[in-house]
Amino acid sequence: MLSMTIAENVAIAKKNIAAAALRAGRDPGEILLVAASKTNGADRVREAIAAGVDACGENRVQEMLEKAALGAYEGAPLHFIGHLQRNKVKHVVGLVSLIHSVDTLELLRQIDRAAAQKGLVQDVLLEINIGAEASKSGFAPEDLPAALAAAAPLSNIRVRGLMAVPPICASGEENRRYFERIQQLFVDNCEKKYDNVRMDFMSMGMSGDYETAVECGAHMVRLGTAIFGERHYPEKQAT
Repeated sequence: MLSMTIAENVAIAKKNIAAAALRAGRDPGEILLVAASKTNGADRVREAIAAGVDACGENRVQEMLEKAALGAYEGAPLHFIGHLQRNKVKHVVGLVSLIHSVDTLELLRQIDRAAAQKGLVQDVLLEINIGAEASKSGFAPEDLPAALAAAAPLSNIRVRGLMAVPPICASGEENRRYFERIQQLFVDNCEKKYDNVRMDFMSMGMSGDYETAVECGAHMVRLGTAIFGERHYPEKQAT
């Protein structure tokens, strides 16, 4: 059996996203396809952009910097979607159009300071630990109003919405309850007015559950395997 090309995979993902949006009575055009390009080289990223992905998302700062130096992201916005360490913030702010994974107030303030030093406003999403998993970072749902209030005086960041990674389940349908909780949290907090906060986006849904996420209101889905195929991690060299 022949493997699918990146272009074919992107076309299938877009078709599935559109079908899921229509099932939910939504406009397919309001959902952005983010190519999660971790471990994929610059040439494969360029293929995904040529195939029509809406943005590229990277999980690792060093890998992102290396590919950016090669011009890998030309033609599409770049997002940072992985866990961001505070000592790496200066490398990310201003390079990416959106940081999906702001998981603490300390990180939010660090991004604000770095953006101020560069004379810009950095768009971010607040990560919600929707499954209350000890192994994952993020704000507890009940702490979101306080986090939004804390963001209000930070004039060099702009909170654009929420991001979540539900617990690993056997099927995408099992994650529906988590996506529905995020959607309700999003709606509840859209009604509140804070400076430097515009609740525009929910980033949720990956290769195994993105159709369910779209049905539950996702504005961005982050697809890696569904676009690039199974990841192959390089073996660590012996030291």
